[in-house]
Amino acid sequence: MFLHVAPANPVSQRYSPVINSWVYPYFEQNWRLFAPDPESVNRQILARTARTDPDGSTQVSSWFDLSAVDSSAVTHQPFPSHTAQNMLRRAWAGYVDSHGGDDRARTERALMMQKYLVNIAAERSAARDSGSFDFIQLRVVTRPIAASGPAAGDRPPTPVENRLLPWWKVTGHGE
Repeated sequence: MFLHVAPANPVSQRYSPVINSWVYPYFEQNWRLFAPDPESVNRQILARTARTDPDGSTQVSSWFDLSAVDSSAVTHQPFPSHTAQNMLRRAWAGYVDSHGGDDRARTERALMMQKYLVNIAAERSAARDSGSFDFIQLRVVTRPIAASGPAAGDRPPTPVENRLLPWWKVTGHGE
């Protein structure tokens, strides 16, 4: 942690990939604690899995709502877990920030964020399904939260965005 927060120096610059692999995404720093940025959209993150049978046929599961798992974990909880509230949401935000709109990882951080998001989805899918799977795919449906009162003005409604991510190979889930 010291090398991460200390001013840039030859040691921290040389070992920044190793340092960042330990620091991100678990100890990410930002100012949102002091100036929160309220959500302006509702995101529904869904996953489906696929497996290839020994005969070569492919079995694809139905879509599973990962965000509903988070919502149910915090609903009616007087002291909900920070992890339950934010893990999937922050993983998605990190993925979008590092990948942009074309879903191509161009940096080590982008690869790490992709793996983090895939691991969360695969872990939750494996907990839901008792079967094994080889691939996972995510779909993210973004619905804007309509402004109320005078803030709404005469703005036209923002359309719903439906983003389908590629299939990713996973290992060690449900086996």
